[in-house]
Amino acid sequence: MKYIFKKTGFIIIIFTLIIACNKDDKLQTGTVNLLFSRDTVFFDTVFSGIGSDTRYFKVKNPYDLPVNINKIYLEKGDESKFKININGIPENYTENTIIDAGDSIYVFVEVLINTDEDNITEEDKIIFDTGENSQNVKLLAIGTDVHFLNDSLINSQTWINDKPYLIYNSVAVAENQTLTIEEGTHIYSHKDSRFIIAGTLKVNGTEENPVIFEADRLNGHSSIFYDIFAEDSTDNYYDVAGQWSGIWLTKLSKDNEINNAIIKNAITGITVDSSQNSNPQLSIHNSIIEHHSSTGIFARISSISATNCLIADCGYYNILLTRGGNYEFYHCTVSNYWKGIRNTPAVYINNYFQYDGTVYLYDLEKAYFGNCIIWGNTETETAADVYTEGVSSDYMFDNCILKIDPESNINTNDPEHYSNILLNTDPLFTDFYEYDFTLSENSPAINKGNISITNTYPALLNFDLNNINRTNDAAPDLGCYEFQ
Repeated sequence: MKYIFKKTGFIIIIFTLIIACNKDDKLQTGTVNLLFSRDTVFFDTVFSGIGSDTRYFKVKNPYDLPVNINKIYLEKGDESKFKININGIPENYTENTIIDAGDSIYVFVEVLINTDEDNITEEDKIIFDTGENSQNVKLLAIGTDVHFLNDSLINSQTWINDKPYLIYNSVAVAENQTLTIEEGTHIYSHKDSRFIIAGTLKVNGTEENPVIFEADRLNGHSSIFYDIFAEDSTDNYYDVAGQWSGIWLTKLSKDNEINNAIIKNAITGITVDSSQNSNPQLSIHNSIIEHHSSTGIFARISSISATNCLIADCGYYNILLTRGGNYEFYHCTVSNYWKGIRNTPAVYINNYFQYDGTVYLYDLEKAYFGNCIIWGNTETETAADVYTEGVSSDYMFDNCILKIDPESNINTNDPEHYSNILLNTDPLFTDFYEYDFTLSENSPAINKGNISITNTYPALLNFDLNNINRTNDAAPDLGCYEFQ
């Protein structure tokens, strides 16, 4: 009886294995139609000689049986500029790839283009041959030549809009030298790189052709873990902060001027270091500073004149003015709806530095905000933390919209520091979710500006950031945008 039981058990095990083997050997037959998470993989602005980011898509088996893909390969073969990785195997040609029933595989794609031309197009296809059917995913890349700078120290020169500039590590302008950047020039900075000015920076953008400083990562996220629900890497990096270090105006720099620039995606947009310059160390006009993981403008013991600027979407501070200095901001919109956790105000001012238990005081000669909007998604978006004994503490918010927690100890009735404030009055931006900080038709900021403030610098302030005349109606609007 014992022998019979053992024999019967053995037969059952063998029978089970045979069934399992037959089940595993059974594949979907006939015309197989795979499902693809996208029909085209697109690489926008691939720099010559610099490999692209990795993009990916999913290939799904929609059937109840496994599918065998006889061949997966690049149509152009060895002549292709593209490289592919099939589910972790870096091969441009593979055979007999099995996708289990209802399962998927990932296909990763990169491209390398070498060109001395602008906007050259490279195309190819990934072919999926299942025997009775052949499907494909198109590959498309736009390549461009660049001026490449890697850990470069430069003397006086002018950058023009002939092709983009790509910075790796850092570029530094030497002391007493001037870098002039003409309208329409595009500067891309690689991860952790920094734009260092020990001399002078002159940025001559225009409304139609601004100078753009941004990160060099333009395509979608390469990590399949970025979004566990994503089907492919289609996300854009245009508003991702912290991708490069930013512009640093060192204490050796002087007379820096930035006109019509867009500065984005950095850790700190502009750092303005201590300076004894008689003129403002930085004059910035008609510029956008946004999407920075720490701070938009960070200044210490320095001097800034800012007109018609938008400073938005920063991880900690939009404007951080420390250890005193001399600052003026006219018709600026400071808006912070940072999507992460933020407990800091959009604008913070102080006139001291504390180290090892000792407080060092500095003169705050002036911190003036006129006809500005300072708003965001925290309870208090403006804070001045200043010492008043034995040191200057001159700050003024004049004719502005401010957001301040009524329970805070900030006294907006103090005429030395606050004048004609619209307190806790939502400016009603057009669409702050999409970073559109123009004014909607019901905005309380419309016609609330003081024309005498605008007339402080009429050549700079009579027209707004979009070149709309502020002086054609009853009164100018607050902020950098005039309602139209």
